[in-house]
Amino acid sequence: MPDVITFQQALDRADGTRHVLLGNGFSRACRDNIFSYGALFDQANFEGLSPAARNAFAALHTTDFEVVIRALKQAALLAALYLQDNPQLAERLNADADGLRELLAKTIAASHPDRPSDIPAAQYAACRTFLCNFKRIYTVNYDLLLYWALMQEEIEPQLEFDDGFREPEDGPADYVTWDVQKTDKQNIFYLHGGLHIFDAQHELQKFTWCNTGIALIDQIREALETNRFPLFVAEGSHESKLDRIQHSGFLNRAYRSFAAIGGSLFVFGLSFGVPDEHILRLLDRGKVKQAFISLHGDPNSEGNGRIVERAELMSIRRSTKNPLTVEFFDANSAHPWG
Repeated sequence: MPDVITFQQALDRADGTRHVLLGNGFSRACRDNIFSYGALFDQANFEGLSPAARNAFAALHTTDFEVVIRALKQAALLAALYLQDNPQLAERLNADADGLRELLAKTIAASHPDRPSDIPAAQYAACRTFLCNFKRIYTVNYDLLLYWALMQEEIEPQLEFDDGFREPEDGPADYVTWDVQKTDKQNIFYLHGGLHIFDAQHELQKFTWCNTGIALIDQIREALETNRFPLFVAEGSHESKLDRIQHSGFLNRAYRSFAAIGGSLFVFGLSFGVPDEHILRLLDRGKVKQAFISLHGDPNSEGNGRIVERAELMSIRRSTKNPLTVEFFDANSAHPWG
């Protein structure tokens, strides 16, 4: 059984600059009925996809979209090898995988809270209190909860944050743009993109409320209805995720920033599953000296056992010249949303 400390004890033990990596557990701590894998599956509208795409979840005993997407992509590779006289099967498997990726984006947007005011001020205050402990904030979540919490500037405590987006050079627009030449002070990084970030080819755009007066989630839903999809890394395998990241200046900048951090890293709500390997391998060989990793519920559960095993492997893989100490804290003691 791992030794589990409280979040405050972890903060007290942290040496040097503190950073945080947020996983799906951060969003679930706010609205578990929306952002759990099971909730997303139940709310998804599978019309337009083959019946097999939905049945694949039951066959794999999961409600996790990324698990099924990965399985379909792997099956497509094998089908192309074993059934060379039936190329349509591989095409169908790839099409369903791509369709599920788009469906995930639409499902999160459809079930997402409609307005920032749907989250009570007390929850924002708790979230900002949690976030103010860290210099840099990295997230693999697609939803708007982190963005909304950061934008509640009238709620204490005050936070210094910069996601790298600025007013376009040719003047005000309905959106703001990301400029790699103006990211020196950036400390908010969306490692897997987000619902509110769109690739317009010549520039990366972030939807805003202040420039339009239109609620952010309404803008996102309208874009999805017209088949405009956000910058959204939902590939099933860590290799595919990394390939997508490397082909985006915005995502690659975030990835390289994460690889370069030192000091102490707090990991909250990450499952440490196979799709997370592209991030975990950065920690295997990175500069972070201490990793404090959250465990939710029974420390001896199967899911927590996987987290502990993979986290301890990070420490083992480090050289003696660049050691990493790993400790675990109780997720419930962090109170990221009160």
